[in-house]
Amino acid sequence: MDVNYINPIISSFASVMPQLGLPAVEKKGISLKGRFIESPGVVIIVGIIGDIKGNVIYGLSLEAAKTIASTMMMGMPVENFDELAQSAISELTNMITATVATNFSKEDININISTPTLVHGSFTANASSDKVVCVQMGVGDMNIDVNISMEKNTI
Repeated sequence: MDVNYINPIISSFASVMPQLGLPAVEKKGISLKGRFIESPGVVIIVGIIGDIKGNVIYGLSLEAAKTIASTMMMGMPVENFDELAQSAISELTNMITATVATNFSKEDININISTPTLVHGSFTANASSDKVVCVQMGVGDMNIDVNISMEKNTI
């Protein structure tokens, strides 16, 4: 995977989160993972196709997902990770990944994104390639793993 694919994702994350009332966004670390991504509670998968193909797999704890959903819904309490809270988190990842597409277009790289797929519970997700770069982002006292599995499309 080209490391130049990482910065547009980090910058979109740092740009979108504060707009939704989620301050103190910071990159906490970068690591390499294999194809299999263990769920920390909630996983959202967004497919990438175009000049680049692959996926971005966002992972966060159930408590972090409920806190972020509550913030996005103007402080409405989220006691259960119900359909409304799931929709808010899916829309967040949609906004972040759409901004990634815009950032790539500034580099003359054209991509389209899929509708986010949200799954929660205990399971293992399967990335689109064997090498995954995980960027751990901090949002206040919460962590979100941004697992990036992308490569140049040769078709």
